[in-house]
Amino acid sequence: MFKIGEFSKLTQVSIRMLRYYDETGLFKPATTDCFTGYRLYSVTQIPMLHKIIFLRDLGYTVSEIKIALDHWTGDFIADQLKSKRTEVQHSIEQETEKLRKIEAALENIKKDEIAIRYDFIIKQIPTYSVISLRRVLPNYFCEEMLWRELGQWSQKENIALPSNGQCFAIYHDNEFKEKDVDVEVCIVVNVKKKTEGTLCFRETEAVEMMACTMVYGPYENISGVFRSFAYWLTEHSGFKMSGKNRQICHRGPWNEENPAHYLTEIQIELEKV
Repeated sequence: MFKIGEFSKLTQVSIRMLRYYDETGLFKPATTDCFTGYRLYSVTQIPMLHKIIFLRDLGYTVSEIKIALDHWTGDFIADQLKSKRTEVQHSIEQETEKLRKIEAALENIKKDEIAIRYDFIIKQIPTYSVISLRRVLPNYFCEEMLWRELGQWSQKENIALPSNGQCFAIYHDNEFKEKDVDVEVCIVVNVKKKTEGTLCFRETEAVEMMACTMVYGPYENISGVFRSFAYWLTEHSGFKMSGKNRQICHRGPWNEENPAHYLTEIQIELEKV
């Protein structure tokens, strides 16, 4: 048997961590001296401790490690590792995106362009005859699924789409949401057919005043438009936001390979104060 200090040196695990694992019930000493209260460890415990350290270094929490140890079979651990791999890949993507934003911010600071101001013009938007598909999506990035489904349905039903491909998205939520977003995608058409469910032919609402601006570059730039619009509203105190926002992608993944060349029109409904 080894005292905790000896066991710490032999396994290269700190005394603090050994005590923590004991307190959480994850890895207890083989026995405790009834007279001194010293924790005593056995050499036969080393393989178990190595498993714990292995999983800890992969980012497993204590509760996850407990589950893994209780079901330590080849198939179970393989599934666990595949799941952890996906989680790590997602985390890497998120961190890479943070780095990209930091690099972009540094470039903008150099150019004194960190607060880009967009020019807005006020338009009157007429009503349109459209075929539309509306659904609550997990997040805004899932909008592409709606466009794909609407396009496939139109092709299946032999719906003649205009050559100019006029289409737009309507965002029905009154706030920005991280999930469960209410989105409707619309394609302007000249025909009507009977439909069921969330697919329908309808007339969109005419809008008396829309504040409109063009966004060049990847979709990540769109968030800057709304920040800039906050300044615009401050400078034009006779207006306030009202109703729903719309988005028209004039150039996107379907007709432009380089995201830097995307062209998106943002429309924000207004009313006079």
